[in-house]
Amino acid sequence: MLVSAGIHYPRATPEMWPDLIAKSKEGGADVIQTYVFWSGHEPVKGQYNFEGRYDLVKFVKIVGSSGLYLHLRIGPYVCAEWNFGGFPLWLRDVPGVEFRTENEPFKKEMQTFVTKIVDLMREAKLFCWQGGPIIMLQIENEYGDVEKSYGQKGKDYVKWAASMALGLGAGVPWVMCKQTDAPENIIDACNGYYCDGFKPNSKTKPVLWTENWDGWYTRWGGSLPHRPAEDLAFAVARFYQRGGSFQNYYMYFGGTNFGRTSGGPFYITSYDYDAPLDEYGLKSEPKWGHLKDLHAAIKLCEPALIAADAPQYRKLGSNQEAHIYHGDGEAGGKVCAAFLANIDEHKFASVKFNGQSYTLPPWSVSILPDCRHVAFNSAKVGAQTSVKTVESARSPLGSMSILQNP
Repeated sequence: MLVSAGIHYPRATPEMWPDLIAKSKEGGADVIQTYVFWSGHEPVKGQYNFEGRYDLVKFVKIVGSSGLYLHLRIGPYVCAEWNFGGFPLWLRDVPGVEFRTENEPFKKEMQTFVTKIVDLMREAKLFCWQGGPIIMLQIENEYGDVEKSYGQKGKDYVKWAASMALGLGAGVPWVMCKQTDAPENIIDACNGYYCDGFKPNSKTKPVLWTENWDGWYTRWGGSLPHRPAEDLAFAVARFYQRGGSFQNYYMYFGGTNFGRTSGGPFYITSYDYDAPLDEYGLKSEPKWGHLKDLHAAIKLCEPALIAADAPQYRKLGSNQEAHIYHGDGEAGGKVCAAFLANIDEHKFASVKFNGQSYTLPPWSVSILPDCRHVAFNSAKVGAQTSVKTVESARSPLGSMSILQNP
């Protein structure tokens, strides 16, 4: 059972990377996920940049030395509220180019860049089979949202992109998110606020949630988006309750759109995203702490989750249900874990489970790592909420402190 933290290396400084990764691990993450930003790495055709905030090898090595895995989403189209979706501006001037379709000029440039990144990771021995942290890659990004507009050329492009990626011999699985027609050897994955009902297009594929939107981006003049910690924890608990195996927070740390990297209509430079780690890398409570408690409870359930081929389903009420995982543990003996969900948005519910009574708050999941005792309930926040005090550097006007709402 893998918990992933989304961190985009160019949206922070290299000096911040170790602390961000350490706080992600402390919060219960097993994996760091990042896009690869073509426009930053090849600002001029044929001239590559892998320095400073774009030192991808350094970032991946820090992840590995921290004992975490990495999901590298190469794309190379990444969207990400990034200028031009991550494409370098020179790409539009390639003669005859048409983006993201069965177009030879585009495919040539795309293959060149994706090959460059895979070769760079292999040369630095960063794939898991080499002892590195990279366990998964991604080709394209949410292409299923626009595929129909390209007709048959869109379908052909998906098949080509998959074949091209697999042909690079990276030795780890490739993912296509929001791609229901992903070919057999590519894992299709879910993006959204709730993915507990998602099923991949083949029973041989694991259930992956590549983007769990724990907030949203901000436009000039707009309100600051906020997703409550309770709702986020409910969505994650439901995902693992119903058979999920990998979930990534988009974002765990959002950071900053430096320079002119911010894309879209009037997106601000802050990419805070209401994430568990705020724009400055500080823990945003109670979200960070509540999710840490959730991850700890899921890990307690892991022996049972991996022992069972599928959960046993039990109806507990009109809007209440249980999923029970049990089997033989790896260390011997029987293991059992249960998730009790109340999907009623307004009413508490009292339920009977295995001869015991449980009170379930509205819109909540209770996690029972031993099928008896509640280790965590998504609606009950135990993490401390406090006001952050940030002391600024001394200026000609003297020192000052800034108070931020939690």
